[in-house]
Amino acid sequence: METGEPRIERSQTLHFIGDWGQANFHRICSWLSQEFCNRAGPRSRVAIWNVRGGGIEALDQVQDGEADLCIVTPAMLIPAALTGQLIFASRPAPNLRALAVLPQDDRMLLALDPKLEISTFAELRAKRPPLRIATASDDGTNLIGHVARLMMAAHGIDEATLNSWGGGYVSDTHPMVTIGRMVRGEVDGLLMEAVMSPGWVDIMEGGKAVLIPAEAQALESLGALGFGANPVPAGYWSSLDHEVPALDFSDFLVLVRDDMPEDIAHLLTWCLVEQRAWIERQYRHLAPNRSPLSYPLVPASMARTSVPLHPGARRYYADAGLLQVADH
Repeated sequence: METGEPRIERSQTLHFIGDWGQANFHRICSWLSQEFCNRAGPRSRVAIWNVRGGGIEALDQVQDGEADLCIVTPAMLIPAALTGQLIFASRPAPNLRALAVLPQDDRMLLALDPKLEISTFAELRAKRPPLRIATASDDGTNLIGHVARLMMAAHGIDEATLNSWGGGYVSDTHPMVTIGRMVRGEVDGLLMEAVMSPGWVDIMEGGKAVLIPAEAQALESLGALGFGANPVPAGYWSSLDHEVPALDFSDFLVLVRDDMPEDIAHLLTWCLVEQRAWIERQYRHLAPNRSPLSYPLVPASMARTSVPLHPGARRYYADAGLLQVADH
């Protein structure tokens, strides 16, 4: 450990909430736990807990004080948690504060079997086919499933409408299970994020699906809820020769409670930023546009979180010259 690094002399036991156990949030939590414990008291330890549902329980547990830190995506949805809107209407989390945002370039996309001969939402609404669409569960715990249905409703196709056509959603908790259904041809369409994953490559470059462009009016209405647009660029898949409008589903947000001790939040933030090279190395075997964690991590961008920074995090960014007071 280099001299001049921040330290906490007292020993700490922290509880992090990651993902289901084998995805990116657990990997990030594992890296952060070592960096923190290397600089805290000799009996310091970190437990990394998994989720069973769709992820909202991680926010609940930090808000309720059962856990100290969690990671969630998409970052743009989380301001609604502070005010109890959208999926958070029955479970507001006003005490959540951010340490950093970690970049991830992702989108929520609808892709349909080419045999349907549908290439736009307008054609989909006109033909009204009895589609089986694989997507995430909408069970009150799944942020992916919630955003997926918001996107479809913004295009005039809520779940009741889809069911009235004789179709419906085939829902799962884990994105890779959902994507696998389309890879194997079990469904007629895929409504999902994680677009950098090998499954999406298989689907799009293997001619198993046609990407349906998001409509401008739908993106505008979703923008009023805090969502942004993130077009899929031409060449993203070898089969894609033009840009496709899409709904953004980007960035990992690292969250704690507002009453976390200031020095702990400061040290965690220091580790996230100053030791970022160690987590970047775990993704550099992937091409930048195929990595679920975008690299390189840019410190000034890590400070631009969608919810207010914890005071300890704000102190780190300010001392590092990465934050203007007016920013937060």
